[in-house]
Parts: sequence; C-alpha cells; structure tokens
Amino acid sequence: MHNQQPDNQGRRAFLRRSAQLALSGTALPFALNLAAIGEAAAFDATDYKALVCVFFYGGNDYANTVVTYDDESYNLYSAIRRGGAGQTAGGIALAKSALAPTLLNPFAPLAGGRQYALHPAMTGMANLFNAGHAAVQLNVGPLVVPLTKAQYSSSDRANYPRPPKLFSHNDQQSIWQSSSPEGSTIGWGGNIGDLAMAGNGNSLFTCINVTGNAVFLSGDSALSYQVSPGGAVAINAVKNNVYGSSAVKAALATLVQQPRTHVLENECNRVTARAIGAETQITSGLAGVSLGTGFPASNSLADQLKMVARLIGARNALGAKRQVFMVSIGGFDLHDNLIAQHPALLGKVSDAMTAFYNATVELGVANHVTAFTASDFGRTLASNGDGTDHGWGSHHLVVGGAVRGAAFYGTPPPVSVGSTAAAQDQWHVGQGRLLPSTAVDQYAATLATWFGVTDPELAGILPNLRRFGVAAGRPDYPTNLGFMG
Repeated sequence: MHNQQPDNQGRRAFLRRSAQLALSGTALPFALNLAAIGEAAAFDATDYKALVCVFFYGGNDYANTVVTYDDESYNLYSAIRRGGAGQTAGGIALAKSALAPTLLNPFAPLAGGRQYALHPAMTGMANLFNAGHAAVQLNVGPLVVPLTKAQYSSSDRANYPRPPKLFSHNDQQSIWQSSSPEGSTIGWGGNIGDLAMAGNGNSLFTCINVTGNAVFLSGDSALSYQVSPGGAVAINAVKNNVYGSSAVKAALATLVQQPRTHVLENECNRVTARAIGAETQITSGLAGVSLGTGFPASNSLADQLKMVARLIGARNALGAKRQVFMVSIGGFDLHDNLIAQHPALLGKVSDAMTAFYNATVELGVANHVTAFTASDFGRTLASNGDGTDHGWGSHHLVVGGAVRGAAFYGTPPPVSVGSTAAAQDQWHVGQGRLLPSTAVDQYAATLATWFGVTDPELAGILPNLRRFGVAAGRPDYPTNLGFMG
C-alpha cells in the first residue's frame, strides 16, 4: 500500500468518493466514473495557478468586518450593537464617521441602496476592492441543503438536514475545510490537490501548509507538505555536523535513508529520505527568489504569506504548475474585548493580504493567484455586552487579478436579530446569527472551477454540491457564484 503507483491512488480516491455518493443515495454518472478513475492525472496544466486559503481561527465577527453603511441599515446595526442591558458605553458598534475611508464602491451599486464599508483598520483591502482586485462574498457558511428559516426549524431532519455540530469551533473549522466534523482526514483543498499533483514536477509541492497541520490540504493522495515562515523544515542531525563530526553526520544520514527489509522501517526511511530531498529542493528554489515588495513586520500572517509568495516565485525550480496553500491567523473568538482586539487582527489581515497581492504583481502572477478567506463561523449581530457569540454565516473576501472585483456576490442579509417581520427573520436564527444564503460548497466550487477542476470532478471533491445548482432544481443556489473571471 505504501508504494502505490499514481493510477492506484486515483482508483483509491475514486472508490472512496463513489462510496460517499452511494451512501447519500446518488449514483455517479458514467462520465464521472471515467474522470475519477484517471483523476491522479486529471490536470495537464501548461500555465500556473494557485489558491491560497487564509483561515481566521476563532470565528470572525462579520458585522464589524464588512460593515453595513447606508443610513437605514447602519442605523439598525448601530441600534442593535449599542443597545441592550449590560452594554458598555458605546456598545460594540463602529462609528459611521470612521468608516468613510473604507467605503466600498462597487462597479454596480447594490439593490435598494445598500452600502458596505470595511473595518477602518482595513484600508489596504478597501483599496484593493475599489481598484477591482477584490470582491466580497456575502453570507456564506456550511449547508448540507439549501435552507429557509422554517426548514431550519423543522423537525424533518431527513429532508432538511443541518450541518452537524453547529457553533462548535473544532467541528465547524473541519466542516469548512472538509465538509465533515472534527476527525475528518480529507479536505477539499487536498482533493483539488489529488487532481493537480500529477501535473507537477514534484507532487509533494502541490499542497503546502505554512501554518501547521490542518485537514484542508490533506487529500487521498496529495500530502500536506509543511513549511515554516522561514522555509523548509530541516532534519538538523542530517543537515549539520553531529558532535562536530561530518563523518557522524554522514553515517546518520545513511542510516535514516537506506532501504530496510522490515516494511515499517523501510517506510520510515523512505519518508525521511523524501523529507530530506524536499528540504534541499525548497531551500535551493527559495535561494533564487528575491522580493522587493515590503511585508509588514510583527505580523505572523504577513510572514506566512511572504513565504507563500517566495514559494510561488520558485515555482519553476520546484516544477509546480498547480498549487494550493494554507495560512492562518488566530484570536477571533472575541466573546469580549471585541472593540479593543478586533482592529489589530483585521489590520494585520488587511496589511498582509495587500502586501501579498502586491508581491504577486511583482512576480507577474497576479492573474494566476487567488487568495480567499475562511473562518469557523460568523458571530451574532447582537452583543453579549463586550463582544459577540458563536454564529453561522459570514462575509468573506476574495483577492487576486482574476477576481471579478469591486463587487458583492450573494444576498445582502437584512440587519436584524431575527425578531421582527418575516422578511427580516428569513436569514437569521437567533441573536442575529446568519442562516447562510450561500454554501461553502458553492464558494469552493467557484474557486475550484477557476483552478481547472471540471464539473464532473466537482462532485467528488464537494459531496454536498449535488444538492445545489440547476441540476438539483435550485438555480437560486448556483454552483458557480461568478466572482472568478
């Protein structure tokens, strides 16, 4: 098993995904069967493309990130976030006067005069949006099927299933990344990597994580190769002299890489040899990359994105045609101190993603690299006194030269805590928690399609997607949201 060839890996992925769809009562069409059997070699790319997932751990507060700005909506937002028992003076609403510099000016105005601004700390991101290099996807979150509020509240869970374990950090992080709760071992970024890896000179560099271990980049065949913001992680005992002796270093290098007769020992040495070779190749490739773009200091997300930019700059040396990356920033679980701590977090996000976009321009690949945000969940619109509690849907950002920017996608939700008229209630499930009007699967499918995944292949990557789109009789939930050119 440990020495499978690519065609066997593709069949293994095909069988797993076939079983997933069979369990859900869906047979794969013949064309999908053929595509899946050969999926380890599905991409034969001649150009370069990269997806970069920027994950906000903790659940980002959507309402103070993409802030409603038109007078009617802002007044509702302000009243909700400033009022109520236990509120601190001024509550958690942002002052409208502070939002003017980050007002978003879409190419096509939103219906009903709706307007949005970004948090005042996000001037760089607002400038990218207004220049047409970024877009906002409104109210996206995990969905198994399209749901109205009445269906969400229904006891008929067979026809109207909810995503499992809503409002749980670990589970919703996993569901965003893999469509399954905590414990999942395969993510949709890794599934995309399964399709792309055969087109790369070194398949190990298809999925690269700069933030540690996460299910998002684990595929059936694709591995999540981890680097640090400083580069590839070396095995020091093999790279440096041991006890000051090069002879001991050489002997140790031989011992940990030579073939063995015991299957487990041999596999361990094979993986070690692969790691040593990969570190050498990464280090050599990065040595040839010099970036003039400035990245902000004391910003861990910027450090990670700078490494992604350098790896993209080394793409030819690494033999990469298609790559999926992941970076992250934590600290968003702000049940309290929202006003005190949220600005610094969003400022780091904006500064880091702006610098990264500028670096892709410098490298000449801005049209070939797309960064997108994700998070456990959004948060409540209602304040708990000094912060907000766990929610569901949220607003997210997509950045890159191929993005159809200066635009909002999806449905602008009414500003409500869900206790007014039915029209206001539709997209809220209590305390201003957003019931998503766009599914993560739709969001992911749009990105994957731009990356080069075909429609038949999408069904194997995103198991819930079959319930959305024209083929499912739900054209109001399209499988391509249109934000990618």
